[in-house]
Amino acid sequence: MQYRSRFPLIASSLFLFLLAIWAGLVRLGWRLPPLLPTLPLAHGPLMVSGFLGTLIALERAVALRARWTYIGPLLTSLGGLFLALGIGGEIGQVLIVLGSLGLLLVFAVIVRRHFALYTVVMAVGALAWLVGNLFWLFGWPIYHIVLWWAGFLVLTIAGERLELGRLTRLSRPVEAAFLSAVALFLVGLLVTIPAYDFGSRLAGVGMIALGAWLLRYDLARHTVRKPGLPRYIAICLLAGYVWLLAAGLVGFVYGGTAAGPRYDAFLHAIFLGFVISMIFGHAPIIFPAILGVQVTFHPVLYAHLILLHGSLLLRSSADLAGAVTFRLWGGLLNGIALLLFLGSMAFVVTSGRRTEDR
Repeated sequence: MQYRSRFPLIASSLFLFLLAIWAGLVRLGWRLPPLLPTLPLAHGPLMVSGFLGTLIALERAVALRARWTYIGPLLTSLGGLFLALGIGGEIGQVLIVLGSLGLLLVFAVIVRRHFALYTVVMAVGALAWLVGNLFWLFGWPIYHIVLWWAGFLVLTIAGERLELGRLTRLSRPVEAAFLSAVALFLVGLLVTIPAYDFGSRLAGVGMIALGAWLLRYDLARHTVRKPGLPRYIAICLLAGYVWLLAAGLVGFVYGGTAAGPRYDAFLHAIFLGFVISMIFGHAPIIFPAILGVQVTFHPVLYAHLILLHGSLLLRSSADLAGAVTFRLWGGLLNGIALLLFLGSMAFVVTSGRRTEDR
């Protein structure tokens, strides 16, 4: 019953994920039916809050084991549905704001129980999500707040990786370097409020520093030598860190772009190259914890990983070179890679169940 009660939240987040993919292809320029008039405009909020925000909040609720913690992911899931359907005016935005507040309260409990650098960093990430959502509710343009949404995901992931870094017994100077990179990124976020262009460049330098730190000190450098699932996860993580570096470089060079190909390259280096690659790597760990299922490694997992990074390289190169046709095809292959990921995960989960039944 405990696992079954989570199925509606998982199902709704995956539904929003599929809608976000469709909306992204429409926004990119593919002549697809929009399904709903407001759907294309909801691409970013659906992907960040409806899908990723709900999953992250659900993961924390499962870890904390308290019923009230499920209110947050329930609210973000409902808010995403309101946005996708284009009903209720600002109700969807309000629900997502309240859901992100719920996650911040969850982290307040976590930090109180276990005060450490990594829990504080993840809590600050949740705060960045709430701030970005409040700016969104108050009518700020998406381009001006999207870095706050990125901050939520970047800091959450960085905090999780620092937590696992305890296994390698990181020295105090190494942790200080991590904190400096995070602080630089946060200062960049704050500076975007009065000076969007300069703040974006500063945040880009912070992403470069954080990506370099993760490439140098993350546990994946050691687990990539192991066969099977540990190597697959490590490759996902290391590839994601390279994209975080690339995103930081684009942000530093081009600054606060508001639209166009460079804006597309910057955002998707973060959200697809870094964040989704992290999702690919953590999914075989997260799904068993949330759904109570066993995941068996299979080489098929590499298919969506290779397709994602290959197609994103095509898309980003086309963005920077102004090649519209290649950009379109790169975006389409991005969407196919995400769908292939869902199919691959379904395959390894069902394979694990068959193995367990034997």
